Formats: sequence, structure tokens, C-alpha cells
Amino acid sequence: MDYNLIATTTFGIEAITAKELKALGYEDLKVENGKVEFEGDEMDIAIANTWLRTAERVLIKVAEFKAESFEELFNGTVEVDWGSIIPVDGKMHVIGKSVKSKLFSVPDCQSIVKKAVVKSMQRTYNKEIFTEDGPVYKIEVAILKDIVTLTIDTSGEGLHKRGYREHSGQAPLKETLAAAMIYLSKWDYEKQLIDPFCGSGTILIEGAMIAKNIAPGLNRHFVSETWPTMDKETWDQVREGARAAIKNKDIKLIGYDIDSWVLKTARNNIMKAGLSDCIELQRRSFLDFSSSKKEGYIVTNPPYGERIGEKREVEELNRHIAEVKGNMPGWYINVLTAFPNFEKFIRLKADKNRKLYNGRLLCYYYQYFGK
Repeated sequence: MDYNLIATTTFGIEAITAKELKALGYEDLKVENGKVEFEGDEMDIAIANTWLRTAERVLIKVAEFKAESFEELFNGTVEVDWGSIIPVDGKMHVIGKSVKSKLFSVPDCQSIVKKAVVKSMQRTYNKEIFTEDGPVYKIEVAILKDIVTLTIDTSGEGLHKRGYREHSGQAPLKETLAAAMIYLSKWDYEKQLIDPFCGSGTILIEGAMIAKNIAPGLNRHFVSETWPTMDKETWDQVREGARAAIKNKDIKLIGYDIDSWVLKTARNNIMKAGLSDCIELQRRSFLDFSSSKKEGYIVTNPPYGERIGEKREVEELNRHIAEVKGNMPGWYINVLTAFPNFEKFIRLKADKNRKLYNGRLLCYYYQYFGK
């Protein structure tokens, strides 16, 4: 069956997700705020979930229509043949959001959509009551400026859940954002990559997975695997292909942190990801940063100093970024930070900077190119 699929993303990285989809062979992409739309069947649902590094979820777009009243919402929803996707015992879990729309009460919208879905299912299956004790189908009613989009989530847990991170430090960096930072840095795998504030190791792990072409969803499960329309053979085939695609690359990534507990956490995550052979960790301060190499890459998310007493320490670390750039001009330095007026503060204008969100926190990604 062919579907209209949506890969959702955090704001600012839609173009990277679109590039990933193009690399996987998808064309006619529609890129909008926070999402990329593409066409595909059951096999494509499995491929997108297994392979996309920077997307948050893969959704099936079921319908899109205008609704300014509850009646219009009900009629637009009931017209859909939900029974062609949801089995007779499917559990229908409805969530919702509404922005700048006449229908602003989300609980009411959810309730109306659920009633309309059940009505449509009654038509398909010719029965009144549904047990809803089978596989889960999470339906979202999203209303933006009176335009309703109805979707079904194929991922389950967000795609950032790769399965390697049991613990993380404070203010953890999302895996999907870490992967986007690596892509944007245009890291040359022949050169060394260092994260001098490595925390739980997310940037290093994502970098190594990209270099070795390890599919991010290879070691986890997705809710659509439980659906009768999604054949087990399809998933087996996609995973088999992903295992065969892994490259045995000789790479070296290095992480520093001054906190030994954090380093222990990073070590566990790296081991769980099966990347201990190519990631080295050192208990070391960024103020002692040095390298004999003329060229290399720093990709990092330094502390922002939000806690009292940390401010001065964080300011010193940020100033040191400018010193490192001055002493090592051949290095590419990529810094994601929420530190206010970062460029002004360190007196070094970035070659490129862009707005990115770590969760709800607005950050800027400052890129200094190697000279």
C-alpha cells in the first residue's frame, strides 16, 4: 500500500533530514517547518525508521482538510477509511495539538476524532463495539490555522532513542541533534574528531555511527512492527541490509571531560553502541587542549553555565575556544551553545551560524572553518 509519509524534525534541521531521504533514494520531497513529506510503502516505513538519523518520528499522513467547526472536523475524519490501516482489534490512541485555529480545545478535538474514527471502523467492519486490545495506533489531530492534519505514528518511541544511552548527564543533547551537528560540520573521516566536553558521549557515538554507516535504528523496535499490515520479513530484510552496509572504517574520535562519573557513563554508552575500538576518552580539562595534528575537527556542546557559581568558569572555557582557534588555525571548530552573545563575548566571528533547538532550548551552532 502506498502512503503519504512525514518525517518530523526539530526546527532548523529539516534540510538535513531531506538530504538523508535523498541519499536513501527518495524524490519529490516536500520540506516544511518541522517536517519532510515523501511517498512510500511498508518497506519504506521500515527503511525510514531504521535509517533516519536526524528525524524525530515517521508518520503516515492520513488526511488533510479545513475545519472551523466540530462538525467539519467530524465529517473530514469520518470520510477516511481507517479500517484499511487499523485492524479490528487495534487500540486507537488519539493525541492532539492546535495552533492559531478556531478549534482550540484539544481534548474536545481528540474526543471528536476518536468518535469519527470509530464510526468509520464500524462502517468497514460492520460491528458496533471494538475491544481495542490489539496493536497500538497513535493518531494525532494537528490543527494549524484551521487546517487539520491527521496522522498515525509508525515509530513508537522517538527516533532519538537509539538504544545505547542508558544514562546521560544534565541537559543531555538529543541524539538526533548530535547527528545533525556532525553532518553540518562536514567532518572528513580521515581527520581526527574531538569533543572536549563529551558528557555522556552522544556526539562521539553519533559521529562514529555516521562514519561506519551504522543504521541508528538497527538495535531497537518500532510500534509499526506489531501491525498486521507490516510483514516481519520486511523488517528482517531491512535489518539484514543495514548490517551488511556497515563499513569497517579505521577512525579515531576523542572525548574529554573533567567529571569521572560522566566519563564512566560515556564509556558504558560507547560499549553498548559497540564502538569502544574507535572512541577514546580522557579525563582532561578543555583548558589543557592540545594536538600535534595541524588539522582536525572539534564538534561540541559546552556547558552553558546556568547554575550559580558556574558562570565565571564557563566564560573562561568559552574564551579558550578563541585561543584554540588562534593557535590551531587548521582546525574546524563547531560549537552548539545557548551562551548569550557568544561571538561578541569571545571576540571571534563565526564563518557560519544557525539557530537550532535542543529540546525547547534555543541554541546557536557556530562554525569556524579550518584555514
